[in-house]
Amino acid sequence: MAKKQQKKKKATKKIYELYNNGKAKNPTCPKCGPGVFMADHHDRHTCGKCGYSEFKKK
Repeated sequence: MAKKQQKKKKATKKIYELYNNGKAKNPTCPKCGPGVFMADHHDRHTCGKCGYSEFKKK
């Protein structure tokens, strides 16, 4: 008989780590709407869902 493979647990980010005192740490995407956060890169914010980017001002 074949041995059953164990599923690896996926590391998930806890929702409370995305907020600081009730305010979101990262901005939300203006195209996708509330609930979709943008990733924080060193020179821009990027949406992972639609690909929208906003460049940071120096």
